[in-house]
Amino acid sequence: MSRWEPDAAVRLERAALELFAERGFAETTVPQITERAGLTTRTFFRHFTDKREVLFAAERDLPAYISDVMASAPDGLSPMQLVSHGLRAATATRFNDWRPQLLIRRSVIRSDEGLRERELAKGRVLAAAIDAGLRARGVPVASAGLLADIAVTIFNTALDRWLDGDDRPLADIVGATADELQRLVSS
Repeated sequence: MSRWEPDAAVRLERAALELFAERGFAETTVPQITERAGLTTRTFFRHFTDKREVLFAAERDLPAYISDVMASAPDGLSPMQLVSHGLRAATATRFNDWRPQLLIRRSVIRSDEGLRERELAKGRVLAAAIDAGLRARGVPVASAGLLADIAVTIFNTALDRWLDGDDRPLADIVGATADELQRLVSS
């Protein structure tokens, strides 16, 4: 592979995940990642600030993506329906091909306290984006914050169920998890 191919970030992510799975996160170095990807260390740092960022790069475009999903939801939905619709729409196309990589990512994150803390911070970024999207749709501030936190819980629960072997599409699991929560709250 040429060092100058346009898919450098994808190659670096793939190489990093392979090495994290083989050697562990702490034992993997940036030079090892770049060697595996057939790229230079300089190229790595054009795409990522450090090796942790390989695991969290997807969050960069998350606020804008969530904003678009929330803005494009049909009118007339209740706040909880808006959350459910947004989560289903957001997961319908973005995750289904990533299951193997997400399994490795989850395992790596669970193995390192600092990465677990970073994952929690990513959840806060997601909640803030959902909160902003709900408020933009007219949901009161206090309700939007509560629903945003609930949405992150629904997403994380559904993602774990999917990664643990539920073979339905992630969007279907998200919907079922949201429905389950509504039943539990109503009972």
